[in-house]
Amino acid sequence: MGIRKVSEQLDWQGKKVTVAGLGVSGIPAARALHGLGAVVTVVNDGDDERSRAQAADLEAAGITVRLGDGATLPPGTELIVTAPGWQPDKPLFRAAEAAGVEIWGDVELAWRLRGPEAAPWLAVTGTNGKTTTVRMLASILEAAGLKTAAVGNIGVSLLDAVLGEERYDVLAVELSSYQLHWAPSLRAHSAAVLNLAPDHLDWHGSMEAYAADKGRIYEGNQVACVYNVADQVTEDLVREADVEEGCRAIGFTLGTPGPSQLGVVDGILVDRAFVPNRQKNAQELAEVSDVQPPAPHNIANALAAAALARAFGVEPKAVRDGLRAFRPDPHRIETVEEIEGVVYVDDSKATNTHAAEASLAAYDPIVWIAGGLAKGATFDELVQKSAKRLRGVVLIGQDRALIREALTRHAPEVPVVDLDRTDTGAMSAAVQEAAALAQPGDTVLLAPACASMDMFTNYNKRGDAFADAVRSLAATGRA
Repeated sequence: MGIRKVSEQLDWQGKKVTVAGLGVSGIPAARALHGLGAVVTVVNDGDDERSRAQAADLEAAGITVRLGDGATLPPGTELIVTAPGWQPDKPLFRAAEAAGVEIWGDVELAWRLRGPEAAPWLAVTGTNGKTTTVRMLASILEAAGLKTAAVGNIGVSLLDAVLGEERYDVLAVELSSYQLHWAPSLRAHSAAVLNLAPDHLDWHGSMEAYAADKGRIYEGNQVACVYNVADQVTEDLVREADVEEGCRAIGFTLGTPGPSQLGVVDGILVDRAFVPNRQKNAQELAEVSDVQPPAPHNIANALAAAALARAFGVEPKAVRDGLRAFRPDPHRIETVEEIEGVVYVDDSKATNTHAAEASLAAYDPIVWIAGGLAKGATFDELVQKSAKRLRGVVLIGQDRALIREALTRHAPEVPVVDLDRTDTGAMSAAVQEAAALAQPGDTVLLAPACASMDMFTNYNKRGDAFADAVRSLAATGRA
């Protein structure tokens, strides 16, 4: 990777920087800082075979690595750059705060290393829908003829985008609550918070702290703060943000939009925010059928992406063309097969109750496959809202009892199959049980409302196992 000149105000030569954590963000940060002349020490909690191999590569480049001790502050540290997943209450950070040492995340580092002609950032966060919205946004920007990339928590590394020789007109940036927590000076051109629901509360400590970290994305916005009309908390975060003079609050809604909003009218996505005389006028952007799949929460994602693109001056035709060209990543409400009139849908990415609720709202009737690691979630509200859509439920995973208890309270008439197994054949058994419950016209929906790590490496592997089981079912002709 070629390195271009970075901002003049940053003098890294000889600066003692501790990088907390190996992995997808720590290793690039260590290499970038070393290349800029910093004296880098990487600390890592783990000391396994993979960590030792990564450490050997870094040490060969002249970077000091300390394995098995991520708690002690190396002597002389002037700055810590942390992987986003490291929790704020770790002893390393307490020691840094006591010593007056700043703590940055990888996003903060990338922001500080931007060159003098850096591309503006259009930033997206939210509990669910971030990756899809950012990729939709990148597709729209490309359709407008702009050089862009989907970066951040997705796609191209932010450090690569900032330090590489490739020049961009604008970046579509996905940001997690972890990344935002460690990014105090980030100032986006425009930003969106898609939705907020309880998630990662073990990391943040409370819903209030989680929302506050999400709200950091609005700080210093220049043109537009995009919020979800159906989620009052997102609008509240806009009201609390300190933005540039003239920055506007722009809402998106699945209903008819008011002035300064984007919404839906008779199957058409329309803009009443970035048009002359928005009190009376609206601009057609695309049809609902241009959004694939046209599930309600995905239409909301499209409206948020369109709002950010319009804030950047993109013409309506590019919004339509970009949405038509976009296809979602795997395991996001992805139709796998139709077998004897039953559609099998993989939404393994629905790893929390908010995502599962959106997925369940898109189909009726449903045989629901759910369960895994609850991460402290409760399921009463989800079951209450979805009960009338359920033909049956198949439960898997470590915390399935929590969902079963909610079903007993709020949907006692719905048949439930409780699979007490975590072996490699468990998903195949779940699909077979779901097929036995389903009738023609039904959807068998994997929307677990839980994390996957009790049974699978990640949600991708869980979705792959579901798809494999469905295709095996199709091959045998069973339904």
